[in-house]
Amino acid sequence: MRVAAVDLGASSGRVMTGELRDSELVLTEVHRFPNGPVRLGERLHWDILALYQGILEGLRAAGPVDSIGIDSWAVDYGLLTSDGALLGNPVHYRDSRTAGVAARFPVPASELYSRTGVQVLPFNTIYQLAVEPLLSSASQLLMVPDLLAYWLTGVGGAEITNASTTGLLDVRRREWDLDLMRRVGLDPSLFGELREPGTRIGVLEPHIGLGAVPVVAVGSHDTASAVVGVPASSPRFAYMSCGTWSLVGLSLPSPVLSEASRAANFSNELGVDGTVRYLRNVMGLWLLQECLRSWDLPLEPLLSAAATPFGSVVDAAEFLEPGDMPARIAAACERTGQPVPATPGETVRCILDSLALAHRRALREAMELAGRDVDVVHIVGGGARNALLCQLTADACERPVVAGPVEGAAVGNALVQLGVRGVRCGETVRYEPRGGEWAALESRLF
Repeated sequence: MRVAAVDLGASSGRVMTGELRDSELVLTEVHRFPNGPVRLGERLHWDILALYQGILEGLRAAGPVDSIGIDSWAVDYGLLTSDGALLGNPVHYRDSRTAGVAARFPVPASELYSRTGVQVLPFNTIYQLAVEPLLSSASQLLMVPDLLAYWLTGVGGAEITNASTTGLLDVRRREWDLDLMRRVGLDPSLFGELREPGTRIGVLEPHIGLGAVPVVAVGSHDTASAVVGVPASSPRFAYMSCGTWSLVGLSLPSPVLSEASRAANFSNELGVDGTVRYLRNVMGLWLLQECLRSWDLPLEPLLSAAATPFGSVVDAAEFLEPGDMPARIAAACERTGQPVPATPGETVRCILDSLALAHRRALREAMELAGRDVDVVHIVGGGARNALLCQLTADACERPVVAGPVEGAAVGNALVQLGVRGVRCGETVRYEPRGGEWAALESRLF
């Protein structure tokens, strides 16, 4: 069986084929295409039509496949009219339109958490909808991967791992919270029927010209797919799906909905096979990506220059929006009385130490709140390529780190389509903790 895994990240999309050979998953990238925000007037959008075109080009390059699955980031959506027309390009979660919405929301944060289990983030779907000007004209809301699947098949719906990030799903019952929707002025008919990963959505529309290939619901939130792709040998593991964001958490059988968990801003998002992804969203390699964009420099020499400890750290949560990241990091260091990075290498080390510290804090609090210890940390996604970050994370977390697979979301996407779990895909690298003054560094920020 040969499948096509469509994996959309915040900076690029890719189409990969996957097939089992001698009990190993073999992934082949057949097409990669750019992704990123597009500013139009005051709003920041996704170029959803370019993404759809990239998917079609990738599927044509893939050749014959037995099924197709799509995963992407969470929270963002498209609105459709009654005849299926798209009402404007989906707004990017980094857009500023939701600033302050959570603070004045009519349902208390404690109640929202007890129902949905979702951490308060300014871009949560429930807050985006509170300021959505097109809502009154819409007949259907589809999360980004569901929207793309709709264009491929003509069949709407809502895959549950992505739906669980909206702040509108009852995390205990794994169903839409219809009462909550009505209380915040949302029509429940906007939201499609929920489907679990592994469910067949439909087949490709005839006009696409690739035959009646089935499109299958996978863990359409890329982190849900990435967790499936973790090559863990026992349940005593933590995962860090590290790319633009770093999702740090545990795979649990049930949600953790305590007040302490809410105060610590952990999310209970639904996973594949009935699991709960208990995690915190940490600002991941976004700061590094933005710095590289400003400098227009290759990464590898900067990582070599960053091998020497620098000693300053920043709270990455302050840097959600794009724009002159090196200068903003320098200003944050100066404001907190720390040495100011004078070179790109020093800035990179500041970023990576800060991210390793955020990993350390999130892991420690997840274990405390869930009452579960772990023996190893698995890093999947693009961050698995960054050997310095992986080593610093092992040091900061005081646990071995196993890095890989890099294409963790695509691995999990393909495994769900193939109906298998626990299959090896490529090589991994293990990093042993070396110690360090991480507690002293941490005290500067938290």
